[in-house]
Amino acid sequence: MGIEAYITFAVIIGVLAALAWGRLPADVVLMGAVLILLVSGVLEPAEALVGFANPGVITVAVLYIVAAGLKETGAVQWIANLMLGRPKTQRGAYARLAFPVGALSAFLNNTTVVAMMLPAIQDWSGRLRIPVSKMLIPLSYMAILGGTATLIGTSTNLVIDGLLQSERGLSLGMFDIAAIGVPLAVIGALFLILFAGKLLPTRHGALEQLQAARQYAVEFQVTEDGPVRNKTIAAAGLRSLNYCYLAEIQREQNLVSEVGPDTVLQSGDRLTFIGDPRCAGELRKVRGLQPSAGDVGKLDVEHFQRRLVEVVIGPDFAGLGMAVRESRFRSRYKAVVLSISRAGQRLPGKIGDIELRVGDALLLEASLDFVEQYRFRRDFLLVSPINDESPANFRRAPWAVAILVVMVLLNALGLLEVIVAALVAAGLMLATGCVALGKLRRYIDIQVIIVIAASFSLGMAMTKTGAASWLAHTLLSVGGGPWMALAAVFFLTVLCTELLTNNAAAVLVFPIAMEIADQIGADFMPFAVAVMIAASASFITPLGYQTNLMVMGPGGYRMQDFVRIGIPMTLLTASVALGLIPLFWPF
Repeated sequence: MGIEAYITFAVIIGVLAALAWGRLPADVVLMGAVLILLVSGVLEPAEALVGFANPGVITVAVLYIVAAGLKETGAVQWIANLMLGRPKTQRGAYARLAFPVGALSAFLNNTTVVAMMLPAIQDWSGRLRIPVSKMLIPLSYMAILGGTATLIGTSTNLVIDGLLQSERGLSLGMFDIAAIGVPLAVIGALFLILFAGKLLPTRHGALEQLQAARQYAVEFQVTEDGPVRNKTIAAAGLRSLNYCYLAEIQREQNLVSEVGPDTVLQSGDRLTFIGDPRCAGELRKVRGLQPSAGDVGKLDVEHFQRRLVEVVIGPDFAGLGMAVRESRFRSRYKAVVLSISRAGQRLPGKIGDIELRVGDALLLEASLDFVEQYRFRRDFLLVSPINDESPANFRRAPWAVAILVVMVLLNALGLLEVIVAALVAAGLMLATGCVALGKLRRYIDIQVIIVIAASFSLGMAMTKTGAASWLAHTLLSVGGGPWMALAAVFFLTVLCTELLTNNAAAVLVFPIAMEIADQIGADFMPFAVAVMIAASASFITPLGYQTNLMVMGPGGYRMQDFVRIGIPMTLLTASVALGLIPLFWPF
């Protein structure tokens, strides 16, 4: 290998380290890597920017618009409510959850499916009296598995298709990978129906009657000359709250932990309430109480323009590892943190001193436009208003569903390439008013597009410098024939997916897989499909796939919860994929 190959390896190791560190957004890390490859002369400008012209990357961007039309019209919620129903057993609930989510994710971005289904599943779990911690990992897993069933089910499939077009002159059809993806989704669903109830934890907040996976502590202060001053707890109406209970009172330097109904409130008392996210909204209606979080009074937003919002911290949040105060949260987001929940449990202590981590669920008081402004930013994995959600335009839902069906048929019947069919569908979504032109830019996740496109540069550098060939030769040195080589590619991709994003893993391993196929004289298609499937098979850690991170906070999960159910799910996925791929794409 030459010096350029060593530079490429150094850049890739640097990317891995930076993403593991978690302080820098993924798009910044990947574009920084592209810049180094350009400046060092490893890549020419046209080679470094090839990902931005790849059909797969453009298709991913266009499909965001199609998904937006289905969301704005409420089509997904309508389908979900129709299919969820009211099962009588927990296994029946898993069946009602698994198959609709898998089917929706086959034609929609799986992150979009989870974001839209998560609040519905939480409410549904409460009505069925099933802990939400039993339901949200299956939601994420089925969204992942459903995405493997069609070409447009996940961005990873489209990225690999784009690589096949540019490097091998082959374009996949809509259902070409269904022979692998559909059995994977069905077998994965059966596994969850049979074993998820045993493998997943049962977790509630401190008060089981709340039936909530998230528990917050909010602090309110008795105002000077307010109507509750000098009243008892009972007389002030604080003994019969719906969503929380009064846990303790801080009075000057004294802590009153035994709070009885006859305790008299005094001016300046700081009251700590424990409950679910609706607690703060309920207390906001009590005259004579105001939030005591230090920054609430400094929030430069009129009271009538404020709302309560719950968010889940994402890997690209700028203040990771910093205390709330150090992160300048209020000035950066025009919002105040009322409470923080981690792994389903409230975090005690002063809010300003708590260090923020990926997956933390925050209860915020923010401006009315906070949800629309940050819903499609990578700072937060989930942005959910506690109330006042804008209504869906259900009258146009049939149009949105019909457009999706037309898009699928145009490609499945061979009438149009997938990118052209997607462009037609996006145009129809705009023309029929399923999604407003003014909201278009909000729905396209530019950071995801940049990460995918920049990843192509790393793959190009590995191929050009011979790094991919060297790695392929190293993997083949263990011997074992084509099936063992296929297994090695599969598990290498799984490992990279758990460390990187799924798309970056796919682009990095793809040239290695192609080199392995060429060196052993095998057909390249089984190896391409193995990378495609394995890049989506992220079940062992919450960090490997965005949908896992999205459910971690609301489900109250810990790392070991994903490991416990994720390892058997990964082994099952690998067994099915490695058994079926050579049958449909022989070596």
